[in-house]
Amino acid sequence: MVALVPALLFAAVGCSSTNTPATGKAPDPKGSAGSAPAAPGAPAPSAAATGSAAPKTGGSRLERSALAQGDLPGYQVSAQGKNPNAPDGQPQADKKACQPLADIMGDKPDPSAREVLSRGVGSQKQVGLAVSATVGSYSESDAKALIARLKAAVAACGSGFSATVGKQTGAYREVRPADYRTGGDESVSWTMTAAAEGVSAQVHLVVVREGDTVVRLTALNVAAAQQKAQVPQEVADKQLEKIKKVQQAG
Repeated sequence: MVALVPALLFAAVGCSSTNTPATGKAPDPKGSAGSAPAAPGAPAPSAAATGSAAPKTGGSRLERSALAQGDLPGYQVSAQGKNPNAPDGQPQADKKACQPLADIMGDKPDPSAREVLSRGVGSQKQVGLAVSATVGSYSESDAKALIARLKAAVAACGSGFSATVGKQTGAYREVRPADYRTGGDESVSWTMTAAAEGVSAQVHLVVVREGDTVVRLTALNVAAAQQKAQVPQEVADKQLEKIKKVQQAG
């Protein structure tokens, strides 16, 4: 759970190893560090932990573009809501050049987003792998500008940066570009080590633009935070496939 990785680690991991069938029983939804502060923008407990319904289908173009339960065999998909314990607002970086990387960790991947929807994706194949899939609608020019800013920030912030939201501050170290194949118009991928209050985790992010829609995919291993995690290729592929189908349908 997010509680295992407190304060500013990343914005939107909703599913945890509670969704994996390794032991045949679900752990405490609060996690082993349930009193730890939540990451800013972090979601409420996932559907698997609370028994709430899977995300609804239909609705707006963005809602039809978002992942839904049944889209990905071997994964549990849940709608994500704002964690009530998470502070409000966008994280503020201590280095201006790194602000786009702080923004991408917030409630919205970028302040210019018109609408954002997030899904938690818990793997039943890889114990502890938790993925957040966020889709956002933009003007196409804003979407292009976002990708450009992120590419520049990844190149400029290899030594790391810190970010603050409310009274919580976290550090992001070893920001490194990562090779990752996507089927979108353009994309950027990187890894980093996120740390707050003595807890650290390896995080992988992929941001993809398809027309005026931007996808933010974030992955970490909540069972072993020090292990490197990677956004599963099938998750990225399915998310882009859904976006393209909705765009083609108009």
